[in-house]
Amino acid sequence: MPKFKTPSAEIYFEHRGARANPRVLCIHGLGCQIVQWPDSLIDGIVAAGLCAVMMDNRDAGLSDGPEGPPPPIADLLAAQEDPSVLSPPYTLSDMAADVVALLNHLGQGGAHVVGLSMGGMIAQRLAIEHPARVYSLTSIMSSTGNPDLPGPEDETVAALLGTVAQDDLEAAIAQNIQAAKVFAGPHYDSETMGIARFARAAVERAHRPEGTLRQLAAILAAQDRREALAKLQVPTLVIHGNADPLVPVEAGRDTAAAISGSRYLEIDKLGHDLSEPAIGEIVTAITDHIGNVEVSR
Repeated sequence: MPKFKTPSAEIYFEHRGARANPRVLCIHGLGCQIVQWPDSLIDGIVAAGLCAVMMDNRDAGLSDGPEGPPPPIADLLAAQEDPSVLSPPYTLSDMAADVVALLNHLGQGGAHVVGLSMGGMIAQRLAIEHPARVYSLTSIMSSTGNPDLPGPEDETVAALLGTVAQDDLEAAIAQNIQAAKVFAGPHYDSETMGIARFARAAVERAHRPEGTLRQLAAILAAQDRREALAKLQVPTLVIHGNADPLVPVEAGRDTAAAISGSRYLEIDKLGHDLSEPAIGEIVTAITDHIGNVEVSR
């Protein structure tokens, strides 16, 4: 299996497309795995003459995570108001360092980086801390960590936490489908046209609820990134749906406002999902953005 070692973990990754083509490194969201990227999105990137590189973040899929119990759910809920109650076993910066390790393993000076949700937060930290390794940044349905932004409703939080409460695989699959349907919002059914379609494949490949809790702790303990993002010189595209119940659209607008010169695309009816009706627009935006970036080698 294609894995590489970092100082703290073994990370699983895959390529799609000709390896001689410019690399697009895709970083997925909370608890998500490579198998939860829609083919239409990845194939669209490859069809544009690019090479897509996908990884399982640490603590998800086939990548390693730390041993020991995850933070209690009560602490995670309290951290929404006071992040100092958490001492996560790793941070978003640590996860960004995994991406650097992957680039080193591939012998790449850098890549075009696409981050979705938590992956967008990791990608932002990567651009802040290792800007030379990021040729362009695309932050999708993500956030700056601004504590004043509106958060999800209680039922959306409950759906998220429900995905880590099931040990039985069939129950876990059903709960993941239900949560994805909630996150997708009212317009597009995730079970027929979003990432809920991949729930069974993901859970059967690797059911890692404790890893999801540790990743969530890294998100909740993270500091506001706006001041650091304001200093970025990395060409940036921000994409957000205006029907996102998990990371409300104000977070996308805030991200675009924080990064000077960024381009902002707000997609009508899109929730916190990769819904097929929106993927063509997302692919076009990403590939046009990358095509406008001149990389010095």
